Amino acid sequence: MAHKRYPVLGLLAFCLQLLHICNGDVSFSIAEEMKPGSIIGNIAKDLGLNVGKLSARKARIDSELNRARYCGINLNTGDLIVAERIDREELCGQKVSCILKCELILEAPLELHRIVLQIQDINDNPPVFAKDEIKIEINELAEKGSRFRLLEAHDMDIGQNAVQIYALEANDYLMLKIQTKSDGGKFAELVLNKKLDREGQQELSLVLTALDGGSPQRTGTSTVHVTVLDANDNAPVFSQTVYEARLPENSLTGTVVVKVAAIDADEGLNGEVTYELSRISETGRRVFALNQTTGDITLIGHLDFEKESIYEIRVDAKDGYGLTSDSKVIIEITDVNDNPPEINIKSLTNPLPENVSPGTEVGIINVQDRDSESNRQVRCSIQQNVPFKLVPSIKNYYSLVSTGQLDRELVSDYNITITATDEGSPPLSSSKSVQLSVADINDNPPVFEEQSYSAYVNENNKPGSTLCSVSARDPDWRQNGTVIYSLLGGEVNGAPVSSYVSVNGDTGVIHAVRSFDYEQFRSFKVHVMARDNGSPPLSSNVTVSVFISDVNDNSPQILYPGPEGNSFMTELVPKAAHGGSLVSKVIAVDADSGQNAWLSYHIVKSTDPGLFTIGVHSGEIRTQRDISESDSMKQNLIVSVKDNGQPSLSATCSMYLLISDNLAEVPELKDISYDEKNSKLTSYLIIALVCVSTFFLTFIIIILGVRFCRRRKPRLLFDGAVAIPSAYLPPNYADVDGTGTLRSAYNYDAYLTTGSRTSDFKFVSSYNDNTLPADQTLRKSPSDFAEVFGDCDDSPEVGPLHFAIVVHITHICLFILFNLLKLCTYTSQKVAAYQFI
Repeated sequence: MAHKRYPVLGLLAFCLQLLHICNGDVSFSIAEEMKPGSIIGNIAKDLGLNVGKLSARKARIDSELNRARYCGINLNTGDLIVAERIDREELCGQKVSCILKCELILEAPLELHRIVLQIQDINDNPPVFAKDEIKIEINELAEKGSRFRLLEAHDMDIGQNAVQIYALEANDYLMLKIQTKSDGGKFAELVLNKKLDREGQQELSLVLTALDGGSPQRTGTSTVHVTVLDANDNAPVFSQTVYEARLPENSLTGTVVVKVAAIDADEGLNGEVTYELSRISETGRRVFALNQTTGDITLIGHLDFEKESIYEIRVDAKDGYGLTSDSKVIIEITDVNDNPPEINIKSLTNPLPENVSPGTEVGIINVQDRDSESNRQVRCSIQQNVPFKLVPSIKNYYSLVSTGQLDRELVSDYNITITATDEGSPPLSSSKSVQLSVADINDNPPVFEEQSYSAYVNENNKPGSTLCSVSARDPDWRQNGTVIYSLLGGEVNGAPVSSYVSVNGDTGVIHAVRSFDYEQFRSFKVHVMARDNGSPPLSSNVTVSVFISDVNDNSPQILYPGPEGNSFMTELVPKAAHGGSLVSKVIAVDADSGQNAWLSYHIVKSTDPGLFTIGVHSGEIRTQRDISESDSMKQNLIVSVKDNGQPSLSATCSMYLLISDNLAEVPELKDISYDEKNSKLTSYLIIALVCVSTFFLTFIIIILGVRFCRRRKPRLLFDGAVAIPSAYLPPNYADVDGTGTLRSAYNYDAYLTTGSRTSDFKFVSSYNDNTLPADQTLRKSPSDFAEVFGDCDDSPEVGPLHFAIVVHITHICLFILFNLLKLCTYTSQKVAAYQFI
C-alpha cells in the first residue's frame, strides 16, 4: 500500500491508497484539483513492470469512452502523474463516490491494466442560495414558535464540505433553527420568537449566511425579506414526497416528464399554490423547465445518457402568503442506441515491408461504444479482398494481422476498411479506412523487353553512331528499379568487345566505337547486362547481334588480262574464225557482296567496233562476224567492268588481239608497251634457249645414230590446259557465277606469239567449240609420242624428215619452257582467276 500526502490549503490531508483487485486492477485515491504533473503513484512498481521497457513497449494511458486524458505515465520513472485538472463536481456532481477509470496499455506483447482513481472532494465551492433575496410573508397572527422554512443553500461539494450550518442576522423577532433531512441535507427554518406587529413593523430584512464544514470554511449569503401579513395558517402539501420518472434519451423537446401537485387547505389567496425549482443542477436547468402554475416539468433540451443518466430536482410549493413545502423529483434517463461504435487506431506499422511473413501483427485497433448494455456490444470486421484479418485480443482491442505474402509490384497500397457494428436495435455501425503502404525490397531483376536484339549497320560507319537501343524494365521502386546498362567482357576478332561498341549506362543506347569493314567480318555478338541499384543488386543479360551491311566501296578488280603498265596479254585469233567464236575472256572480281558484286562487261573502245563483242555478264569476247582479209591484224580492245552498286564503280583493261594463222606471219610487236619488270622474263628465256640448244645438239647426235624405217607426217596439236593454283585468288572474293569470272567449262589452247618481248600466250577457243579433250593435250605419256616417230627400223636413212622431226621436237621443248616461264611470271595473277572458276 502506497501513501501520498497532499496539503489542501493547510486543512485537508488524505492518503493515496493502492489496492490490488482480484483481476489485477490498481486503485488510487487522489484529491481533486491537483496540479498537472503531480505524482499519483509509481504504477510500474505496483504492477511489477520493468521501468526500462516502458518506452519500448509504448506504455500509455487511455481513458474509457474517450474522455479527457486526466492522467499519464512517466516512461522514465514509471510514475502515474496528473495530466489535466480534475474537477470532481464536473465529473460526478453530487454523487458521494466519484470514480475515474482509465487503462494502462503496453505493446509487444499487448497488456492491459485497469486503473481506478477515487476522486476525493476538497472544499473548493462556497454555498450558494438559489436567490439573492428570500421573500417570506408572515401573518401577524402567527404564534410564537411558528416555523418558516427558508430556501436551502446549495454547495457543489459533498460531505463535510457541503453546507453544515446557517446563521441569521440578529433581530428581536426571528431566530434560526437548523434541520437535518433524511438524506443528510440540512436546511434552516425561521422560528418566530416574538409575535409580529404589522402596525409596528411591516417588513424585516435579515442576512442569512450558509457555512460549510470545509477548511478553510466557505460561506454564502442571501437576504431574507420578511413581510408581515395577515394570518395564513396552512401551507401547501404535495401529493407525493418523491416523484420518479423514466425518460428515453431520444425524447422530443416539449415532452411532459412529470407533474407535481400540492394542495393548500386555505381559501382564497392563501390557498393559491405556485411552484418553483429550488434545487437543480446547471445541466438540469438546460434540459428541464417547470410550469409555475400547473406543476408540469417539461423537456426543453437534448438529453444524453452518456453525459448524465439521472437528474434530481427539488420543487417548492408556495401559497399566496408565503407558506411553502417541497418535494423531490428524480428523473432517470434510459439509454437508446444512438451512438455508433468508435474505431481508434492505436498502433500501425506503415509502410509494411513486402517480405513480411504471414501472421505478423501490423496494427492494434480499439473499438468503443458510448452506449450501455447490449447497445455497447460491438463486432468488428474488415473486407475479404485484402491479405489481412482482425484477431480479437484483450477486451475491446483487435490485432490487425497479415494472412498472405505481399507483393508491392502487384499491389503497392491497401485501403483496409474496418467496420464495427453494435448489437443495439436497430444496430449502428461505423467504418474507418486505413491506408497501408507496402515498402519495396529488391526482389525483381531487370527484364529486357526482347529476348535478343539485332542491330544493322552499314560498313564504313562513323565512330559514335548509334547501332540500336536495349531496354530493360524493373518493377521495383526507386533505386531498386533503377536500371544501369553495361557490356559484358568478350572478344571480337581477338580484340576486346569494348573496342568495337559501347553502351550508355542510363539509356541502353549502343554506339559504335570504330568504323566497321564488311570485308573483314560481317557480324558479331555482344552481351549487355542490365543491373539495378538494389542491395544486393540483381541483373540479367541479353545478346545483341550486330550485322554489318555491305556498301559499294570496292571497285572491280580485273584478274585477266593484267593491269596495263605491269604486263600485257596478246591473244592470237585465227583468220578463219567464224562469227560467234570465243576469242578470249575478261576475268574480274569484286570484294563487295550482293548486287554490289554483280559485274557487267562493256567494250568502250576497239580498233574495229563491229568485229568483236563481249558478254555483258560472262566477260567472254567473241567475234560478231567472220574475219575478213581487210581486217587489221592488230586489234586493241578497251574493256570496262562495272559493278551494280549505288553509285557504280568500274575498272578498265586493254586486250590485244592478233589475227593470224601462222606464227611466222606475226610481225614484231614493237609498239606494245614494255615493262622493266618483264625484262627478267627475257633473261629467263635466254637461259632457257641455251639449255634447249644444248639439249637440241645432244638430241641431234642421238638422232643421227638412229635408223628410221618409214616416213610419217607428224600430226600434233598443241593444246594447252593450263591449271593455275587456287592460291592465286585474293582472299574474301565472292564467287558470283556468270558475273565476270571464268567458268570451269573453258580450257584454252595456248600458242606462242612471235616477236613478243615477254613471250605471252593466248587463249583461242573453248572445248565447247570442238576443242580436243584435256586428255589429248600436252599431258601425254612417252608412249604416245612414240607413235609420231614410228619404228626406227622402218627408215634406213636420215633425210629431210628427220630434220622436220627435230624441228618439231624443238618446238615442243620451247613450248614447254614458255609455259613454265609463263606460270612463274603470272602465278600471282592467274591463280586467282582459275580458283574463282
